[in-house]
Amino acid sequence: MKKPPATHWLPDDGLTGTLVGRAWVPGPVPGPSVIVLRPDGVYDLSAHFATMSDLLDAADPVAQVRAAPGRRVGSIDQLMPDSGVQSDDPQVLRLLAPCDLQVIKAAGVTFAASLIERVIEEQARGDAAQADAVRRQVVELLGGDLAAIRPGSPQAMQLKALLIDKGLWSQYLEVGIGPDAEVFTKAPVLSSVGSGAQIGIHPGSAWNNPEPEIVLAVNSRGDTVGASLGNDVNLRDFEGRSALLLGKAKDNNASCAIGPFIRLFDASYSLDDVRRCTVSLQVEGLDGFALQGSSSMAQISRDPLDLVAQTLGAHHQYPDGVMLFLGTLFAPTQDRGQPGSGFTHQLGDVVHISSPQLGRLVNDVNHCDRVAPWTFGLRAFYANLLARGLRVQTGDSTAP
Repeated sequence: MKKPPATHWLPDDGLTGTLVGRAWVPGPVPGPSVIVLRPDGVYDLSAHFATMSDLLDAADPVAQVRAAPGRRVGSIDQLMPDSGVQSDDPQVLRLLAPCDLQVIKAAGVTFAASLIERVIEEQARGDAAQADAVRRQVVELLGGDLAAIRPGSPQAMQLKALLIDKGLWSQYLEVGIGPDAEVFTKAPVLSSVGSGAQIGIHPGSAWNNPEPEIVLAVNSRGDTVGASLGNDVNLRDFEGRSALLLGKAKDNNASCAIGPFIRLFDASYSLDDVRRCTVSLQVEGLDGFALQGSSSMAQISRDPLDLVAQTLGAHHQYPDGVMLFLGTLFAPTQDRGQPGSGFTHQLGDVVHISSPQLGRLVNDVNHCDRVAPWTFGLRAFYANLLARGLRVQTGDSTAP
């Protein structure tokens, strides 16, 4: 299969915006580096910012990225994966997830449609074969337009009372229309995979799906400074059996993909663009199955900044920043097998998540115990930085 051109991975407006990320850079001591894309290639900024956390904490990240000369390490074509397959050769330039020291957080049940699907998972006890019948019953009982209900409003509280009376109240409705958002830790620091890497599905799961989302880049001060794309891979059967299995449903080897880059907020791109964007999903199976869908941020129940405020502030600090998944409108119900069986991944599926201003995140599906094990943790990361003579910023400082 011919390698796609660089434009396949980039935003529709190319390099108009400020696209930063991380790449594995070859050399005498190869390792992960903060990079920026420029018209003439990929530039290593590690001499100016040892970590992405350092860069996002800078007083004006856009201005400092533009002022930093960096070191050219290759062309954009060289950086992009070949048909979604990455090399693991340490002397080959390759794309990584664009975050490093940030905690990976995720907001759940932020769209009415996904709220209904979570209730269905719970009512069906994680059994995909029962979901179709439960879906019809739940939609009939709920009625109306849940998207028009603002979480925590008097109208939402009236709906809560009605649902309790009908015996339909659930923990998902609590976070979907109640005052407090669901925000959980999606994955450990440094465990996210980037575009071109494999994503992992637990081998014990029989009902799972991709979750195409916008991911906000938030620095240690709580400033939202950019956005990326993400796949909040989810095991619907595990979570449906019990919400206490959320950690097992969400956090497995390679079950969190972010990328391809962080687009910093500048004159060409802002939080308002996030609020009105559409995230598209395409799944291509080796069996010829194809699935398409989308998630419109215009239909989110909670404003992105409200979710940021509920994640960090006086009540909880993240000294190295946060990558925050904003949730998804999309929950696939298209049958892949028997009628009523719904969608679930098969090994070899290729998942494309894209948005016009953020580019394209592409990953192949494998079982999480077959994906390359995650070994490059914090100790390895800091040892690598030390070996390359790089110094991490400490405290609330600005990079040179």
